[in-house]
Amino acid sequence: MTIKLYCFQPAGGLPDASPFVVKVMTLLKMAGLDYAEYRTGFARAPKGKQPYIEDNGVIVADSTFIRFHIEDAHGVDLDAGLTAEQKAIGWCAEKMCEEHLYWLIARAMWMDDANFERGPARWFNKLPAPARPFAKWYMRRRVSKNLWSQGMGRHGAAEADRLGVRDIEALAALIGDKPFLFGDAPHGADATVFAFLASIMAPIAETAMRDAALATPTLVAYRDRMMRRFFPDVAAS
Repeated sequence: MTIKLYCFQPAGGLPDASPFVVKVMTLLKMAGLDYAEYRTGFARAPKGKQPYIEDNGVIVADSTFIRFHIEDAHGVDLDAGLTAEQKAIGWCAEKMCEEHLYWLIARAMWMDDANFERGPARWFNKLPAPARPFAKWYMRRRVSKNLWSQGMGRHGAAEADRLGVRDIEALAALIGDKPFLFGDAPHGADATVFAFLASIMAPIAETAMRDAALATPTLVAYRDRMMRRFFPDVAAS
């Protein structure tokens, strides 16, 4: 039975605007599972966020719990062949992307006026024109409050840039000149690292992170390698 994946819209040459959605798409492809994309399910999202999936009547929200479900329900080991140390490194890389780099991306896309107009502002175009200004103001205010509560919104632009570049340098060091994080084959953590690097490199937000990533040939090659392997139609477009 085909899995229903509730997601957003493609953007910036990516299969979806959200790196968390791209992560899940990649995990499903790694696991060899068929899925269909549903882009009108946000109002019913069980945790108020996307992605979430419906698999044979079971609804699973949050990209990490979706991975757990893929492995548990379908008998797939996305870390097959890795040592305990490699699994730990993969987990740390994923959480750096999801719990640190994500907030830097959100800050750059929503709080910088030019980046906002280039990216998120366009997501409101489906709303009636009179409602757009308020919707944009409300969402930017909401994101700003979340960033302040989390802590990333308390940093200046130069400070955030330094943190973001440090993350990019760490990912570059982890990948090195290997095809994937742990050698010749991709594993579960590659889905997350790829999704976030692809998001950062996309021509949506101009950031110091993007400059650093695009200036690192091994990271560009890694992004391209993953895109060709799992999203050949997107890579060719």
